[in-house]
Amino acid sequence: MEKTMNKLIKTIGLAIVGLFSTILVANSVLADGHSNEVNIFSARHYDSDVQLYEKFTAKTGIKVNVVSGKSGALEKRIIAEAGTADLYITADAGRLGAFEANLQGGLTSPNIKSAVPSNFRTSKWVGIAKRARIVYFAPERVSGAELAGLTYESLADPKWKGRLVIRASNNIYNQSLVASLIKNNGKGKVADWSKGMVNNMARAPKGNDRAQILAVAAGEADIAVANTYYLALMLSGKKGAEQQAAAKKVKPFFPNQDGRGTHMNISGAGLVKGAPNKANAIKLVEFLLSEEAQNHIVNNTFEYPMIAGVSPHPLVVNMGLDFKQDLKTKVVNYGKRQADALEVMTAAGWK
Repeated sequence: MEKTMNKLIKTIGLAIVGLFSTILVANSVLADGHSNEVNIFSARHYDSDVQLYEKFTAKTGIKVNVVSGKSGALEKRIIAEAGTADLYITADAGRLGAFEANLQGGLTSPNIKSAVPSNFRTSKWVGIAKRARIVYFAPERVSGAELAGLTYESLADPKWKGRLVIRASNNIYNQSLVASLIKNNGKGKVADWSKGMVNNMARAPKGNDRAQILAVAAGEADIAVANTYYLALMLSGKKGAEQQAAAKKVKPFFPNQDGRGTHMNISGAGLVKGAPNKANAIKLVEFLLSEEAQNHIVNNTFEYPMIAGVSPHPLVVNMGLDFKQDLKTKVVNYGKRQADALEVMTAAGWK
């Protein structure tokens, strides 16, 4: 009888333990969806990002599922597969701003707010790296006097007629640059500026940012507008010896140093509405803003760090580190003024 009773007590005890464990697991899942994973839809095309996610998994045990592609296709998929994506990671604040209706608040943890300056974040999306859109010039054809006091606004000066190359008007980097100009100067003035830019173009816009730098190196133009990391990528040799040699023929120049500073943009992460793993998504963003992750990013993508205390890649440092950044113009304006930017460029005949 005693043996039977002990066996019964043991069985009941095991059942209680099992039930308690089941409740714990159930509560964990209910609290944050699939509690041991996070789903990223990423328009960033860097293998080094995958290596970074692997580091995050090793530290936290949280599996990172990545869907990669172009931003437009990813955005359509996020909407079509509602409740699947946790984070949308892409380049350009303008792109994040335009997609903001599909994002939710929540990126407001103390770690995020202390790491990212307020002009580079909202409650729905935050910058994880910075990039500057600057001017490149051919030193044998552009004098120091011509460059003195150069601003984005003065690129429309007739002295640059037939000497400028820049990407097409449908390029998001250009749309954000023009949106920032509208924010600072007004739509009417920027409409006139856009006409001046078109008049100054050495050829119709074509190609990516590297193509603009290559055009200056080849003598097709004297100045180009492009993001900083493109030149560093070319100088690194990762795009071949020919592009490395071409990159050495041009010099960088940071505009608007006597005013608001050089135009800054971001790569960023947005928290998607209906994210099934919201807490894990926030943890991942916090990790991306850690010193370890920031060092990994800047040394693989040649972007500028988002957080203080991390140095850019040496090739970027050599371009000039002490330039004045535009910290006045909040990047949220790039999305808000995007339609106006495209309108003035299109009206000016900017192809």
